[in-house]
Amino acid sequence: MNAVIQFLDTPDGAFGILADEEGRVLASGWTDDAAALVARLTPALRPASVEPGEVGAAAEAARAYYAGDVSAIDEVRVLQHGGAFHQLGWAALRTIPAGSPLSYQEFAAALGRPSAVRAAASACARNAPALFVPCHRVLRTDGSLGGFAWGTPVKQSLLARESRAATPTP
Repeated sequence: MNAVIQFLDTPDGAFGILADEEGRVLASGWTDDAAALVARLTPALRPASVEPGEVGAAAEAARAYYAGDVSAIDEVRVLQHGGAFHQLGWAALRTIPAGSPLSYQEFAAALGRPSAVRAAASACARNAPALFVPCHRVLRTDGSLGGFAWGTPVKQSLLARESRAATPTP
């Protein structure tokens, strides 16, 4: 498999999107380092080559997200490789509404395994197509940010942006 990478300028810094030939996002994050994105992939999804180019719908969705349409990322196609629980977790992350984050405990319960908090957190930690699979919408039980592969300042910025977008204007 070959991949294309595109970097966008965002208020949170450079945002890289790595996509396969079909336009599915393999990895994305707040970096201008292609190797950092490739490193997030499981060996089964590591491309034979990575060339600069246009990633199409994914770049358009990221731009729209930063322009205020936080739901623009919802339909972007992604491809991830992992076990059944991680696949379930990644699909569930895409159903968490913007502006309504869950705790890791609530996320585990939503997956039907309320005692599997660490496994639920692992699904977040191993999520390669950040933003498009919004793992930033999961917080610690006490409401604090917890970890984020791209740094907690980016996570806080994303959550604040989504909170503003979800709050009706009087």
